[in-house]
Amino acid sequence: MAGKIDFYYNPQSRAAVTRWALEEAGADYEIKPVTFDGGDGLDSRSDEFLAINPMGKIPTLVLDDGTVLTENGAIIAWLADAYPDAGLAPPAGSPERGTMYRWLFFIGSCFEPAMTDRMMRPNSAINPRSLGWGDYDQVVDTLEKALAEGPWLLGDRFSAADIYVAASLGWAGMFGAPRIKESAVIQDYVARAQARPAAQRANGG
Repeated sequence: MAGKIDFYYNPQSRAAVTRWALEEAGADYEIKPVTFDGGDGLDSRSDEFLAINPMGKIPTLVLDDGTVLTENGAIIAWLADAYPDAGLAPPAGSPERGTMYRWLFFIGSCFEPAMTDRMMRPNSAINPRSLGWGDYDQVVDTLEKALAEGPWLLGDRFSAADIYVAASLGWAGMFGAPRIKESAVIQDYVARAQARPAAQRANGG
């Protein structure tokens, strides 16, 4: 099991996903507040923070040996391995483990760029076949199909992938991403996930 973790965090950011994962894992962590606008906490563009993460972004974890971890998908996958008693991942090498990885990385490589593209460039003429994520409707269709059998991405087993997928879909709905709020299968899934005790703790409940 890992030792004490420094967790660079702002609740109005993607770091909220990592906080949920830390709670699910039962990790020993200390929040290090990060600010984007000169408020209380370490400024994300300060030399001190950029020395830790040159991207100036959160979530960022610093492990007790000084190792720096960034990127939600990588952090969640590491937590699943570092805290096996939490049961967040199927056995290494199993088909189910592969499915977990598939959905962990689908969010960062397909869902987020497709959503950003749709919302910021709604009239883009780029051929979807030239984009790694295809197009937004294809991405949402793929998620709905995966979630339709439920209750989780791995069937009856909640996994690390559900943290990232459910948190991202919940966030997307709040920001008005097309089709998310209108999808019963997505909303039912998000509600199930957000009702978990660890999610409630991460949200201050």
